[in-house]
Amino acid sequence: MWQESVNILVYEWLKMPQGEKLSDVLNFFIYDTVKILFLLIVIIFIVTLLRSYFSTEKVREYLSKKHEYTGNVLAALFGIITPFCSCSAIPLFLGFLQARIPLGVTFSFLISAPLNNEIAIAMLFSIFGWKVTALYIGFGLLVAIVGGIIIGRMRLGKEILIEVKPIEGEIHAEAQIIPFKTRLVEAKEYTLDILRKIWLYVLFGVGAGAFIHGYVPTEFITSIAGGDNAFAVPLATLLGVPMYSNAAGVMPLIEVLTSKGMLLGTALSFMMAITALSLPEAMILKRVMSLKLIAIFFGTVTLGIMGVGYLFNAIL
Repeated sequence: MWQESVNILVYEWLKMPQGEKLSDVLNFFIYDTVKILFLLIVIIFIVTLLRSYFSTEKVREYLSKKHEYTGNVLAALFGIITPFCSCSAIPLFLGFLQARIPLGVTFSFLISAPLNNEIAIAMLFSIFGWKVTALYIGFGLLVAIVGGIIIGRMRLGKEILIEVKPIEGEIHAEAQIIPFKTRLVEAKEYTLDILRKIWLYVLFGVGAGAFIHGYVPTEFITSIAGGDNAFAVPLATLLGVPMYSNAAGVMPLIEVLTSKGMLLGTALSFMMAITALSLPEAMILKRVMSLKLIAIFFGTVTLGIMGVGYLFNAIL
């Protein structure tokens, strides 16, 4: 129904000729912008409301008492419901260390939080449907869990440069009773705040995607990152690492690149590298940990993302 409405707007009301590149670009831009913003509002509101029932302090208390491998799984799952990007997850990462949670477990959270954030999940669902979204979440969790276990097994606690004083005694989280109306208001305010921060990214991403959709030949995309190029996944991942953006700006490009012939695993590797690893994150981490640990962290996640890209391409 929404596509039919956009067709009427562009081709009948604006009287733009159907089949011309500019008309198709405008049609794509209007259709995707409204669809993505609507689904972002709905899904972020629901996720935020559900997240209000999870206390960060309770999670810290719970994880501090769990076996390391169980902790990796739980920390990665906790990353899904946290609103953090790769940079803003670092304070909670330090809080986990302070709560005497093993280093590998904290890294499982640090990897999962930006990789499986609600914006990426909402936009994946809106563009590719629930099956691809479920696969993405599953593989994202796999990268976070395995990456955290590997880093934890390397015994790199001495590579943390700042002094993290452990919390003395037992950790106890006080139970809070928050009225449902208050939760609704806070979810609405958070959703609007996120929307204010990302709407320009959405417009830019959809605009760039619309341009590629209308003017970049399919043959050009497939020659670089199609199924015939065995090195497409590593190339896309390495290109994504130096970039800094969020899923709102990248996802519309992923939609267009896949429609032009780029394999979905290759496109998602590009997106995962951008959202989970960034130069600003590395600069902040430099104050917290040694270059050796940063290199191991980035290297482990990069290899994991490449593996996910190849798996996606093989499955789909």
